[in-house]
Amino acid sequence: MQTQSQDIYDVVIAGAGPVGLFLACELRLAGLSVLVLEQAHDPHSALKQLPFGLRGLSLPTTEAFHRRGLLDEIVTAQRAKSGAIKSAAHWMQQTRKPAGHFAGIQFYQDDVDAEKWSWRLPTPADASVAVDMDTLETVLAARASSMGVEIRRGFGVSAIVASDDDVTVEAAGETFRGRWLVGCDGGRSTVRKACGFDFVGTDPEFTGYSIEVDLADSTKLRPGRNYTPTGMYTFAQPGTIALVDFDGGGFHRTAPITREHVQSVLRRVSCTDVTVSALRLAATWTDRARQATTYRIGRVLLAGDAAHTHSPLGGQGLNLGLGDAMNLGWKLVATFRGNAPAKLLDSYSHERHPVGAKILDWSRAQVAIMRPTPSTRALQAIMRDLIATRDGATYFAERVRGVSLRYDLGGSHPLVGRSVPDFEWADGTTVGECLRQAKGLLLDFDARAPLQVLASRWGDRIDYVAGEPRDRLSLSAVLVRPDGFVAWASDGAVDQDEAAHAVAHWFGERAEAR
Repeated sequence: MQTQSQDIYDVVIAGAGPVGLFLACELRLAGLSVLVLEQAHDPHSALKQLPFGLRGLSLPTTEAFHRRGLLDEIVTAQRAKSGAIKSAAHWMQQTRKPAGHFAGIQFYQDDVDAEKWSWRLPTPADASVAVDMDTLETVLAARASSMGVEIRRGFGVSAIVASDDDVTVEAAGETFRGRWLVGCDGGRSTVRKACGFDFVGTDPEFTGYSIEVDLADSTKLRPGRNYTPTGMYTFAQPGTIALVDFDGGGFHRTAPITREHVQSVLRRVSCTDVTVSALRLAATWTDRARQATTYRIGRVLLAGDAAHTHSPLGGQGLNLGLGDAMNLGWKLVATFRGNAPAKLLDSYSHERHPVGAKILDWSRAQVAIMRPTPSTRALQAIMRDLIATRDGATYFAERVRGVSLRYDLGGSHPLVGRSVPDFEWADGTTVGECLRQAKGLLLDFDARAPLQVLASRWGDRIDYVAGEPRDRLSLSAVLVRPDGFVAWASDGAVDQDEAAHAVAHWFGERAEAR
């Protein structure tokens, strides 16, 4: 058995998908040595490309990319495919601008009342971004490599030994040591299984199919999303189909996907005698919804689908995983450096687990109104009426786009726990730009000397930003974590002791105790 040349890495990440790559970039911002081990030899696959690889990015995701200077790169890369994306996304063909859907029930941007989101300010991250997984991974892999992340492909993790001091990982016949290991290796995570994480939840109700076919008589299928007495299918010319068959998930990964099988299922679900003349691409999935009971055991952590898995309905999984990476990165850095507040790393699981649980329930709720029963169809009709109202569309937009995300960080101010507004100063500098290096921010809109002195005590972890922004939203001072979420905020007069407590709580408790 061969051992790697470097004695020990600061962090080993299993999985070079978007979550693992983004986390690696976060860690390299602080100079940590990072090794990413990926099972697949080739990062490209047909299922990551259009049409099946298409994903919509939520606001927390576009904000995270904006704050790390990645958003423009991703938008530029996907712009080259904008025509192909529009043809792949049937909802983009509508005359009204869609804002999302719930179990296929569309709601529209002109029904959404964004004025209710009074804590938000205009930001480049507001742009709707659709990108295929192949493009996203290519951009993130290029950024990670340019920052010095070591990526080894064809190195699937096969064994793990964790101690109080480090973690030893075996992959492709070699062993690697890291002070920390993060499993970003998908829903069938080897890291999760090997390290004994409990993974609990609900069993599937259906087998979903993503297929590319040649049809002898495509006019027998209606374009767009269609509900039938036996299921649901989505069809885009000439032969791109997604469908769900309520078979209890019985076919997923149990037998080869043949042309004959796909034709049988498609006929049953579409209630037509359509003929599949050739099967070009096919994959199955289910609505199984499971979540690790904790995202950390000792020096091993989970993120992305390794920590939570559910159906792809509504496209929440990618965004949920990228949110994990943004939340975990700075906390792991602070813990590694030894200057983290007590239990800071445990707050990763405490904050992200409830977010994941809500998404799993959101997925289950969509399945509940997709079932092919008369009672479900009646409930679906009521849901359509509600979602078409202004309040209804606004509620669903808040959930689907992630606007409602708020961590329970304590404190009485309504902004605490929310994503910081993208304040802009007279010279054009924005909060998003100030967060590029993943340091905390103390925003002092009245330039108080005591706050500057306070920030200087933790100058290696906090940048002090003073001055009057174009719109301060009636705020006088804001403490922002490196992930862009508000840890403390004040209107009017600033309580210096309260501000000092907030800074110490998030950035210096252990260091000061020494």
